[in-house]
Amino acid sequence: MKILVCITSVPDTTAKITFADHNTKLNKSGVPFIIGPYDDYALARGVELKEQLGGSLTVLHVGEADADPQIRKALAIGADDAIRVNADPVDSYFTAAQIAHIAAQNQYDLILMGRESIDFNSGVVHGLVGEMLGIPSYSPVMKLDIQGNTASITREIDGGKEVLTAPLPLVLGCQEPIAEWKIANMRGIMTAKSKPLNVLEPVDTEQMTLPGQYSLPAPKGACKMIPASEAETLIKLLQTEAKVL
Repeated sequence: MKILVCITSVPDTTAKITFADHNTKLNKSGVPFIIGPYDDYALARGVELKEQLGGSLTVLHVGEADADPQIRKALAIGADDAIRVNADPVDSYFTAAQIAHIAAQNQYDLILMGRESIDFNSGVVHGLVGEMLGIPSYSPVMKLDIQGNTASITREIDGGKEVLTAPLPLVLGCQEPIAEWKIANMRGIMTAKSKPLNVLEPVDTEQMTLPGQYSLPAPKGACKMIPASEAETLIKLLQTEAKVL
């Protein structure tokens, strides 16, 4: 089985975010980056399936050289090789087009990625890739098993879960509890240094969106504590100040 796992490089969830160039770009200076948490779930399940079924697992990232440490981490966790498309992922369509181009050339049986990245949270790349390749895509997938050429999938839907089967190839956006995150051991870290990381130039793709301006959320307001015995005061404040009643 040929598995492709697409990963993002995103700011650590504890990092303080600022913007540059008149609030049109993320200021990366001093910001620690990690593999996207949802992508970590996809990678972990991909490694498990490769160990169970045999075959190969390739990691793909669309981004610049500063993401190489995250790619090497994925190799240390269990990927066999990696591809980096050397480009700034300007929007979801651009990213999906790069993934689809590489996937079409290599005929992967299974393409896994996180349900969304945690920086832009678009949650549409898996659907775009599936459409570009002409194969089904499902998200968010919470459970995945492969039997022969058929995938058994449990995914989250409004108000519950859906269980379905679908023939390979597939594109899946993953989330917990599809697998437990894996931590690279020392042997994996050492072998990752010799695993191939192929850097490719992007294919020409129309930019469908253009960021205008980014801004941070408004600071939280002061918190008012109302004694449990003063329910009428609480209700009045919810009506007049919070305006939620």
